[in-house]
Amino acid sequence: MSFIEAIENRRSIYALDKNVKASKEEIVKAIQDAVKYSPSAFNSQTAHAVVLFGEESNKLWGEGGIAEQALRKVIPAGQSFDPTAQKLASFNAGVGTVLFFEDQDVVKGLQEQFALYADNFPIWSEHSTGIAQFSVWTALAEIGVGASLQHYNPLVDEGVQAAFDIPKSWKLRAQMPFGNIAAPAGEKSFAPIDERVKVIG
Repeated sequence: MSFIEAIENRRSIYALDKNVKASKEEIVKAIQDAVKYSPSAFNSQTAHAVVLFGEESNKLWGEGGIAEQALRKVIPAGQSFDPTAQKLASFNAGVGTVLFFEDQDVVKGLQEQFALYADNFPIWSEHSTGIAQFSVWTALAEIGVGASLQHYNPLVDEGVQAAFDIPKSWKLRAQMPFGNIAAPAGEKSFAPIDERVKVIG
């Protein structure tokens, strides 16, 4: 598969189940390599990932888990929780979750070391996590594993920190439930590419 084919193959997969053909070792290796080789400003390597399998992922998405507890606190009184519960259950139907973090100690250290660029390092940190997320997502798709990208931070931050012994300097940026592709993604529309990519010269 070419690089372009790989990124074309990467889609948001919401219908997940546990019947993945890739082994746990293959999944972990794909995630490790994707994070390792993702570029970052000043080679800061601020991006970190925590991979949850099975019961550990269930702690996040399962009934009564971290996400449900956090969301019940913010759902308006009288509003049905059922749609949210169904969404969480769809994430929990997969085999695992990748948690993406950015190390704020490294960001602060770079701000102190390179004061001229201090305001930019938090921005570049967001670039770093975005690149890592995309790389992992594409690497999983390449081995036939479906995933979607979720953002329940900062609601779940405290629970995640406590449940998985996350270093205090790691800031949660996204969550990626993954598993077997139980149903393919639907058709995707694209704006005219010549309106998005301008060629000069």
